[in-house]
Amino acid sequence: MNAIVEIAKQSLTITFFVLSMMLIIEYLNVLTKGMWSKDLKTKVWKQIILGAVLGIIPGCLGAYTAVSLYVHNIIGLGALVSTMIATSGDEAFLMFSTIPEQALILHLIIFIIAIVSGFAVQIMFKNRFTFKLSDKHFHLHNTPDCVCFNKKTIAYQLTHLKPKRVILLLSVVAMILLLLFGSNHHEISIDHILNLKQQAHEHGHPAWIRITFLVVLGFTLVTLLTVNDHFLEQHLWGHVLKKHLLKIFLWSFGTLLIFHYLNQYYDLSDLVKDNVWVVLLIAVLIGIIPESGPHFIFVIMFASGTLPFSILMANSIVQDGHGSLPLIAESPKAFTIVKIINIAVGLLIGATGLLLGF
Repeated sequence: MNAIVEIAKQSLTITFFVLSMMLIIEYLNVLTKGMWSKDLKTKVWKQIILGAVLGIIPGCLGAYTAVSLYVHNIIGLGALVSTMIATSGDEAFLMFSTIPEQALILHLIIFIIAIVSGFAVQIMFKNRFTFKLSDKHFHLHNTPDCVCFNKKTIAYQLTHLKPKRVILLLSVVAMILLLLFGSNHHEISIDHILNLKQQAHEHGHPAWIRITFLVVLGFTLVTLLTVNDHFLEQHLWGHVLKKHLLKIFLWSFGTLLIFHYLNQYYDLSDLVKDNVWVVLLIAVLIGIIPESGPHFIFVIMFASGTLPFSILMANSIVQDGHGSLPLIAESPKAFTIVKIINIAVGLLIGATGLLLGF
C-alpha cells in the first residue's frame, strides 16, 4: 500500500510538471501565431528546418502546425517527415521531467536526424505526394484574442479573480512551497520507486530537476497572473487541463505501478539485455500508435537504467504522440508514407546504436 501511495504522489508530481510545460508551449504557440508560413513555399531548406524545429517542441502543437502547413501546401513531404521524426509527443515532457540531461541530448540528436532525413526524402521524392486540398481542412487551434501584458487588464483580472484562476494559482503556489520547503522525499525522481538506489546515486538528478521545476513553475505563475481570461479558460483550462490532466496521470501511474511490480518478480535489466533486438522491434512497432501514453513505458525503463539509450531513441523517432492524428483524418496515404519512413529511420538508428553499444 505504501508503494501505491508513493507511486501516486510521484505520478501527480510528474503530471504537474508536464502540464506546466504544456502551459508554456500553449502560451508561446498563441504568441507566435501566424509566423509559420512566411517565405516558406519557395525555400525547401527553410521548410525542413522549420519542420524539425516544430517537431522538437515538446507536446503535439508543433506537429499540428506542420500538418496544417502540409495540408495547405505550404510545406512538402520532406518537411513533414522532419517534423514527425523530431516529434516525441507528450513523452517529451515526461523525459524532461525525469531525465532532463539525457532528454536534451536525445532531442539534439533527433533534431539532426530529422533534418538529414527531411533532405533525404526531399531528394528522393521531390514534389511527389503533395497534398491536394479538399473541402475539409485541419485548422490550427488559435484565437483572435491578443495575449498581451496590458496593465489595466491584469489589474482588473487580479481584483476580480475568477474561480478557475484562483484554483490554478493556489495549486502552483502550493507546489512551489512544497519544492522549497518539503523534504527530499518529494524530489522528482522515479529511482526510489523502482528500488534502484545505486542508479539513483549514479544519476544524481534530483537537485537539477528541482531547480528546473522551480523555473518552470515560476514562469507558470507569471503566466497565470498575466494572461487574459479567454486564454486561461479556453487554452489552459479547456485544453491543457481538461484534455490532458487525467490521461497523463493515469498513464504515468499505470506505467510506474506495472513496472514496479514487474521489477519485484523479474530482473528486467537482464531480460532486456538478453532480448535487445526483440525489444527494439517492439519499441518501433508501438511507436506506430498515434497516441501519447503507450510510449511512457520506454521513458520509465530508460530512466531506471533498464533500457538502452538507442531503443528509447528509436521509439522517439517513430512515435509522434497524437500529433499525427489530424494527418490520418486528412490523408491516410500521407500518414502511411510518413510512418514507413519513420520506421525505417528508427530501425536504422536503433540498430546502429545497439551495435555501437549505446
